[in-house]
Amino acid sequence: MFTSKQHPVAFAVAVSLGAISIGSMAEETATPDGKASAITPSIEVIRVKGEQQRHRFDETGAVILIDRQQIEQVQPLSTEDVLRRVPGINIKGEEETSIVANFGIRGLSAGESKSLLLEDGVPVAPGLFIGNDRYFNTRIQRVESVEVLKGSASLRYGPSTIGGVVNYITKTPDDGVQLSARAGSFNMRELSVEAGATNPSEDAFVGVVATTAKSDGFMDKGYDMSDVMVKAGMAISDKQKVGVKFAYHENEANISYRGLLLADYLNGERYNPAPDDWYLTDRTALDINHEVILDNNAKLNTLVYWSTTTRDYWRYDVNTAASNAAGRWVYTNNVVGNNRGFERLGIESRLSFDQQLFGYAAASEFGLRLMEEESNDTRIRATRAADRSGNNDRHIIDSATSVAGYAQTRMQITDELAVTPGLRVESYEQKREILTQNGDSAKTTNTEFLPGVGATYELTANAQLYGGVYKAFSPASNGVALDGLTDQQLDGERSVNYEAGVRGTVGAIAYEVSAFYMDFANQVVTGNSDPNLSQSNAGETEHTGMEFVFNYDFGGGFQLDTNATWVPTSEFKTGVNAGNRIPYAPKLLANVAFSYSAEAFSVALMAHHRGEQYADPSNSEAIPTNAAGGIWGGLLPAYTVYDLLAQYTVLDGLTVYGSVKNIADKQYISGLRQGIYVGPERTVEAGFRYRF
Repeated sequence: MFTSKQHPVAFAVAVSLGAISIGSMAEETATPDGKASAITPSIEVIRVKGEQQRHRFDETGAVILIDRQQIEQVQPLSTEDVLRRVPGINIKGEEETSIVANFGIRGLSAGESKSLLLEDGVPVAPGLFIGNDRYFNTRIQRVESVEVLKGSASLRYGPSTIGGVVNYITKTPDDGVQLSARAGSFNMRELSVEAGATNPSEDAFVGVVATTAKSDGFMDKGYDMSDVMVKAGMAISDKQKVGVKFAYHENEANISYRGLLLADYLNGERYNPAPDDWYLTDRTALDINHEVILDNNAKLNTLVYWSTTTRDYWRYDVNTAASNAAGRWVYTNNVVGNNRGFERLGIESRLSFDQQLFGYAAASEFGLRLMEEESNDTRIRATRAADRSGNNDRHIIDSATSVAGYAQTRMQITDELAVTPGLRVESYEQKREILTQNGDSAKTTNTEFLPGVGATYELTANAQLYGGVYKAFSPASNGVALDGLTDQQLDGERSVNYEAGVRGTVGAIAYEVSAFYMDFANQVVTGNSDPNLSQSNAGETEHTGMEFVFNYDFGGGFQLDTNATWVPTSEFKTGVNAGNRIPYAPKLLANVAFSYSAEAFSVALMAHHRGEQYADPSNSEAIPTNAAGGIWGGLLPAYTVYDLLAQYTVLDGLTVYGSVKNIADKQYISGLRQGIYVGPERTVEAGFRYRF
């Protein structure tokens, strides 16, 4: 899909692959026992710090690591089942498997992503600079652990790290085979296979994780999903290793932008409001990671990644007058296919080493990333009888080439105090070409300098202070930056973020308290078709709040885990909405889990609370009663849902598990779009895992 003018990244990738090939011919160095050095079966670039004690993090911001045991306890259907239990994260659910990502961090709207989503250190969103970042979401079945970085801990990554970074770390199957299956409400069926093998000298491995899942879906929003991931790696020598990951995903989902109209929702109606609309996605991705130890104090990691994603969205037109008369959506025979394809190619290298700097022990890291993105956007006008074929009346090619570099050094000033200054630079060029407009095109460029500094201070052996300040940004998409095929000369959306916190343990108690302030300088004006109306950035916002984590081990297998997020300020400071609260940014979020674990049995009762939130910038409180369209606003009431989950190891290798989610069958509104998205009703699920 890339044009012939897009050479830089392709050339860099070719050079990198050539270097790996040459490295693979290097003579293998044996360990003292005569075997080649064992490899670490992972290909992610992000350094996972969560495996250290909570009070000994190197990172200067709040960091959460959710491991496989915690994920299995939740028995999630989606990544967002896991994320909603993380302090600071608010979910705007659209359906129970979270086919698209809808979450906000620290008072940023859950309807507009300003946080970076990664899988093994590789961007997941189909378009970072060209927009449309929701069209693929990692499937939870392939996830081993989840890392969430906030504050200045996210400075190493970009773009779009205003809220933070979420990194899904995928499974690397152990030797042998594990079969998992579960079934549940709405005729849900899921089957997964994990298989892995390591050679006798333990210097090479291969593994596969494959899942198929089908469901009629809550409110008849069914899906048919297949997901396959293959990993392999080998040690080239005692100082080099290489890893490869290939992934393929396909999903056909009977979902739409349209929700229930108000009267039907209040009457308890629960049906698919757009039964003939379909959301069809597939994604193919390849990652290659090479690591070389240069000497005792230096390591170079290089990651090459490529992906292609398609998203065909077939939606029927609405007869508005008939819909208003009927109190529910009435459709015409005209269907529109908003069909988009995305391709990404990137290479990223990170050099890390220890040194003495200004007389202090220091750990430094330098990184460089080159990336190209392109999307092919078509709009097909068809009819019910035309079988999804018709005229293409919109054909747009969006592309972006970006270069990013960063430098960061952690200096140990005293035994207790470490300071970490850093600088990230993001430079990019965006281009839009409209083929249905005589091939007219426009382009724009922008460069952002993003400094930051953080620090940690060991109060005691069991308590640590941390904090930092850094600048973050999110780029304006091509459709906004090149609105009307005119360079709008828009900077990225910029925010200066401040954070301070304390974390540690006291006996059976583990705790963390962090306070944050985000000064969002220039949100981009969107939705203006007249280029004269969007010549500059506008809309200052301010976000202040605190996050609390409190865990208590009662002993005897009983455990209490809690967290809460309080965001008293998340509001527009300028413009027509000055003084109003940001949409989808509740003041209060809270999670409580009380669990019991024995040698073979575990059970947990979990509660999730989301405070009330507005659905549009005007902070209107009344939800529309008809199908008139426009911005769907209203005040979404607070709600609390309870889940009961249990697992039992029947015998070595065999575990059975089950859950009752939303035990009280709470009826609640999860979001608004063109109608009401309803939160899932009570569901029952049961399954097993068996390792051969």
